[in-house]
This record gives sequence, structure tokens and C-alpha cells, in this order.
Amino acid sequence: MKKWIGCMLALLSTSTMVMAQITERERPASWSQLVKGGRFADRFQPMPNGKLSADTWGAKEVVPRFIDNGIEDRIRSYWGGNILKGEDGKYHLFVCGWREDSPKGHHEWPRSIVYHTTSDNRFGPYLIQDTIGPGHNPEAFKTRSGKYVIYVIDHYYLSDNLNGPWTKHTFDFDPRDRKIIEGLSNLTFTQREDGSYLMVCRGGGVWISQDGLSTYNQISDQRIYPPVEGEFEDPVVWRDSVQYHAIVNDWLGRVAFYLRSKDGVKWVTDPGEAYMPGIAVHKDGTKEDWFKYERIKIFQDEQGRAIQANFAVIDTLKNEDKPNDRHSSKNISLPLNPGVLMTLLDKKPITAKTKEIRLLIKAESNFNPQTEIDIPSLRFGASTEVNFGRGCKPIRTEQSGKDLIVIFDGQGNGITEDEFASKLLGKKKNGEMLFGYTRLPWVKYIEPILSVRKPEVITANGKSQIKVVVENFGQVASKQTSVRIVSNTRWRN
Repeated sequence: MKKWIGCMLALLSTSTMVMAQITERERPASWSQLVKGGRFADRFQPMPNGKLSADTWGAKEVVPRFIDNGIEDRIRSYWGGNILKGEDGKYHLFVCGWREDSPKGHHEWPRSIVYHTTSDNRFGPYLIQDTIGPGHNPEAFKTRSGKYVIYVIDHYYLSDNLNGPWTKHTFDFDPRDRKIIEGLSNLTFTQREDGSYLMVCRGGGVWISQDGLSTYNQISDQRIYPPVEGEFEDPVVWRDSVQYHAIVNDWLGRVAFYLRSKDGVKWVTDPGEAYMPGIAVHKDGTKEDWFKYERIKIFQDEQGRAIQANFAVIDTLKNEDKPNDRHSSKNISLPLNPGVLMTLLDKKPITAKTKEIRLLIKAESNFNPQTEIDIPSLRFGASTEVNFGRGCKPIRTEQSGKDLIVIFDGQGNGITEDEFASKLLGKKKNGEMLFGYTRLPWVKYIEPILSVRKPEVITANGKSQIKVVVENFGQVASKQTSVRIVSNTRWRN
């Protein structure tokens, strides 16, 4: 277990937890040694300028604010939701909400209604176009067949078109002789390379569906979350051209964790906060200091990079959000630094003895790597090194068309046999953070994923046999594999 994992402290006290609905988690000492870009939270960028207004609801910490960011009004409290870009060029946010004047205030959420909202701008403002139906904590995705799904707790809505009509359905789940980890709610989905779907449930269990609509099969025996104290919920999972990503929120500690994976099954947790209060900042430095950020959802660009995060935010404790008062909640849009596109040119495995490493940084329409990068600031290697300012240093560069090849001294790369995505970290000449991940050419990213069911003892004609069913949930066929059956029963005389 990594040293930083064991450093998380316990809750302050039971009374603090009950009265305040929050507790302060003390960060590991090693987190203070992270450099800029070493934690996911460093990717949040200032909000685009919008309609700044003080004539709105909210505690003084969030007034004035950009009321055209995300979705908000005086009629409803909004929660959850993610964005899909339609063929019409519009951005479609599927969000849930309830009337702000409901007698139970914020605790009206179990009777949430899902709304279809649209905007010409991915940051908002979003306006309601249609009412989908009852449901809470929506997450929308498109299946490989072209159908659209809006998942909500306990069911989902299905349509051939983002504009509906929508029909109500329920998923089938097969736990496969495993205990379901903390129930099946707050599900999050991402499409795998072959069009099948990986799902992570609130408890952190991993499930696979052949097409996103057929039965979801549980393949994990334990949660993917870091082994630290926390009240975890609201996972979000997505995949880009390099790796799988996940973020999970400790709602009580108001701190989230960022994880990465080669295949969506085995995960590593990076140090540092993924997000926490204080990340909604204007370009002039003004902060919209929302009390809580929950239900993070990710919007990706054409390369799969995370370029925007949407949150449900509330300006006070949920218990203090009463009907017809100044408090409420909304969906907010925050831009993310997308990182750069890179390719590792070395074909042989990198080791501690590697002399030089060649990395190609790709040019984009809004990025010229040959003129914009502060070359001496770059560090490359394992994230365990780079996140702390260590790693390989650049020794020279070469031009390759519009792209740039950076040659690094191989010393201190930190890359081990378990590495699947090495990291680049530095800055541009204008001071903006620069980062990126690259695959390693010698690593197999798509492999068989074998998962066994509970053995059965079959007795016939006085003879007993043990039947073991092994299923492959990977995206490629498996080779012949041996199975070992181990009994944990203690025999007594």
C-alpha cells in the first residue's frame, strides 16, 4: 500500500458529522510536495465570462455569479446531469430537479423530475425543452446501436433520438455469485473499444454489458476505490485514447479521488485532490465559493480528452435548503485543461538503464508545440515521479512537420513493468500548465478478462464432480487456461 494512502485521518467526531454533515480530512504530508499538474484538481480552468448578477438566490459566498453558466432559476432546484452533443450542433444536458418551494426543501429530491435542456454553448445557459419523467441522478450515453440512454436510479429511459420520444425500461443485472457492492445506484458508464460497456456502481464494483442495454455482469470482487476512510459516492468513469479514468467523491469529507486504469478493471489512485470546494473561479480571480460539489460528469472532445466538468452545486448544507428561502442548487459547467496529444516513439521497453527517450508532441489547431512550450520545464516518466517534479529532463528537440520531438535523458524515468501510461508535465511559455499521457508501445491494452463463477458440486450415480464456469469479459479471445480450485475449509479429525 502506498505511504500516502495510509495517512488519511479519521472523522473529527460523531457530533461534528451529525451537526455539520461534513468533516475535514487531513491530507497526507506527501500531497504538499506535489507540483502544479500533479493532481487532477490542477486541470480546472477559470470559468468563461458570462452574465454576472447579484439579483439571484444564494449565500453571499456565491453572489454575484454567472447566472448563465449551467442551468439555474428561481423555480427549481437542479441536481446531477451530463451533456451530450447532438447532430444538430446543440449541447443537450439531461438534468433532474424539483420545485424550490416544495415543502421538504432539498429533501424533495426523491421525487426529482428529469428534464431535457439544450444550449448553443456547452457552458450554458441551458433551457428546458422537454420533461422526460421521474428520476434522480441522471447519466446519459449513446449505445453502439445509436440508441440513447438516460439512466436514473432504479430505471432508464431509451430513445432513438436525443429529442425523444423516451420509453421507460429497467436494466438486468447478474452479480455472478458475488455480493453486490453497496447496492446498484448512481451508476456510471463508459464505452469500451469494441462498443461494449463498462459500468461502475456507487459501491465501486465493475460490471460489463455487451452493448450497454443487455445484462450487466459483475466481474469484480471488491471496490475500485482507494483503501482510505471516506463516505464514497458519485463515481464517474470515462475512457480516452490512452486509458480509463474515474473520479469518486467522499461527500462527507468534501474531497474526491482520481483513478486511472489500463482496462477499467484494475485501477491505481493518483495522489492529490481530484476536486474540492473552491474550484469555480472567474478569470479575474473572483471565486464562486459553493459549499458542496457533487455528481461530477465529464464532457469529452473528439479525441476523448476531458475538457469540461459539470457538477451539482449547493450554496449551503442540504438540511438548510428550505422551501421559499434564498438557498438552492444548480448545475455548473467548469472548463478543464485537456492536455496535449503525444506518442512515445521508443518501441523497446523503457527501463532504468534506458539512455534516451523520444516523445512526439502533436500540433493542434490552437497549439504549436514548436513555439509555445517552455522546454526546460518538461518532465517525463512514471506519474509517481513526474507528479512530484522528478522524472526525465529534456536534452534536445527536433521538428517533425508541425509536431515536436522532445528527447529526454532516460535517467530517473521511474517506469516499471506495471506502467501503462507515462506522463508529461511542464508549462507553456505563457505560464499555463501543460500535461499529457501516452501509451507504451510494448504494453497489451486489450487482453482477455477471465472471471470465474462459484464452483458447483454435481453428484450423479454416486460420483461427485466440481463444475467451474469461467467467462471471458475481455475484448479478445483467451488462450487455453488452467484453473486451480483451492478449498478454504479446515478439516478436523
